[in-house]
Amino acid sequence: MTIQPYLIFDGRAEEAAAFYEKALGAQIQMLMRYKDSPLAPPADMMPPGWTAKVMHMALKIGDTIVFGSDGDGEETGFKGFSLSYGAKTIDEAERVFAALAEGGETQMRLTKTFFSPAFGTLTDRFGVPWMVVVPQ
Repeated sequence: MTIQPYLIFDGRAEEAAAFYEKALGAQIQMLMRYKDSPLAPPADMMPPGWTAKVMHMALKIGDTIVFGSDGDGEETGFKGFSLSYGAKTIDEAERVFAALAEGGETQMRLTKTFFSPAFGTLTDRFGVPWMVVVPQ
């Protein structure tokens, strides 16, 4: 069994993919727009002009595939979870934390804790919560 995160970016999926490519070295494995779907969604299910938006994408970040889309025009929010980035070194953690925090908000700066030589939390510019940690 595999459980994969699926993030809804409220019309900003393509921007998010480019951001994660730069910040994390993510690779776009697949990206399909609503207009390219073999079965078009009902016209009343999405806002006008939404056909060029991302219906589904798969981003490879390290060894993990994260799915995402623009959604269908509904408002979204990310609450009650965090994506956790396990860095191999403190330098890597500092680089990734700074990249993800650009345009976002830091909740806990990257610091030494009893369980990690470097741990911090932030919310990126898309509202996605992150934990960056170097395992002990």
